[in-house]
Amino acid sequence: MTLIDNLEWRYATKKFDASKKVSAQHIELLKRAIQLAPSSYGLQLYTVLIIEDSAIKEQLKAVSYGQSQITDASHLFVFCNYTKVTNDHIDAYFSLKSEIEQVDISNFKEYADFIKSDVTSRTLVEKNKWTSNQVYIALGNLLNACSELKIDACPMEGFDAEAYNKILDLDKLGLNAAVVAPVGYRSDEDYSQNTYKVRKPIESLFIEYKQHKAQSAKHFLKSALLFSFY
Repeated sequence: MTLIDNLEWRYATKKFDASKKVSAQHIELLKRAIQLAPSSYGLQLYTVLIIEDSAIKEQLKAVSYGQSQITDASHLFVFCNYTKVTNDHIDAYFSLKSEIEQVDISNFKEYADFIKSDVTSRTLVEKNKWTSNQVYIALGNLLNACSELKIDACPMEGFDAEAYNKILDLDKLGLNAAVVAPVGYRSDEDYSQNTYKVRKPIESLFIEYKQHKAQSAKHFLKSALLFSFY
């Protein structure tokens, strides 16, 4: 199965070949994959920076614990969540939805008001957590697309977000660097490509709820939990 084969192939690349660059065509495909990622209410409350500039990457490496992936990778994707969510963001979404679907925007008023009420009821901390969670879904799309195109990537949380925000002037844009992903091509010297992929066994990772005539759902869950410890 191609999907599983691709996922088996990918790994968090520790050392990139700095001489190899991802083509402009493939970058466009990666952007499209990110664009198609699902998001809460479809609002896409994030922006993705794509950094190729060597000087900027050097600055970011210094605040990323000196990790070489930042500078050696072909491109650095920086996923940034919105730090403020306003009714304007929601109105912009429904304006776009109205245009794309060729439906009068007044038809969406009730749904738009519901979303505004939900967002308004959240604290600032809750809003930031909500928007930062969204970028990880988009990150997943990037990693899957990279694996299909045989492009290497390394999702990273090991960086100083406040320093990134300062270097990239993100605060002025109402953005926060949440997670980054260097993409490029693995170096032959990267030992990580030869290590085993360590994952929990399927039977330990999943609990399935099925129709069971002889047992109640509660008893079935208990049995599944006990089974998972073996």
